[in-house]
Amino acid sequence: MRLESFRHRRAVPAIGACVMTALLALSGCATKPTDATGLAEYNQTNDPLEPTNRFFYRVSDTLDAYTLRPVAQGYVWAVPLPARTGIHNALANFATPVVFFNDVFETRPRRAGDTFMRFLINSTVGVAGVLDVAKGWGYPAHEADGGMTLASWGVPQGPYLFLPVLGPSSPRAVTGFGIDIALSPLTYVPRGYGLLTLNWALYGIGAIDARAQVLGDLDQLKKNALDPYATIRSLYRQHRSAEIQAMHDDHRMTVPDWYSH
Repeated sequence: MRLESFRHRRAVPAIGACVMTALLALSGCATKPTDATGLAEYNQTNDPLEPTNRFFYRVSDTLDAYTLRPVAQGYVWAVPLPARTGIHNALANFATPVVFFNDVFETRPRRAGDTFMRFLINSTVGVAGVLDVAKGWGYPAHEADGGMTLASWGVPQGPYLFLPVLGPSSPRAVTGFGIDIALSPLTYVPRGYGLLTLNWALYGIGAIDARAQVLGDLDQLKKNALDPYATIRSLYRQHRSAEIQAMHDDHRMTVPDWYSH
């Protein structure tokens, strides 16, 4: 399950959520255990704000149940899969400049070159990104964001956070979220010619698309997990660790193999 998709990376309330977390943390920190077993589990989960995080999880889950989830269900019901795939591809194409800049800052020139080629090919041959032509031409997509860039610089992840709207996160990921906003060309669109409206429309459609991507998986998780909060925390960390490890292990240096049989 792609929990990362469920974290709407350009959600506007991020700053307010962080402030609320900081304020509640003053009274919501979990007590650090003194026994060896409890201390080991405490260090492994790295969730000192667990009472506050669980509160925000319950709030977010309730809001989702009455807002975003029904909208995403209606979207899946009303829009055929090929059209949803095209919308998802186009949204990913809009986000490609952020991926490119993070590839550069992660000192991965070949990944950056592939990202540039993806944007060029999909924006033209792929009809503004609706079709992922670049993947078939030897330029598959990969993840790169501000949190991964900070990880490549040696910045520690920090304790687990669950933020309203953004969902599972960490201090490093929240800081990276701010970096991504600063790197996105959409942040600087002028107000004229309807571009600002387009920007907000992309935010809204992106939130619905991201929620639709995990509809079935998230429902199954909540149905089957004894503690959905702890399961989401574990899956999020595993997913982030896998993305960061894939970045470190990616030493691509050659052009795509177009001519082999």
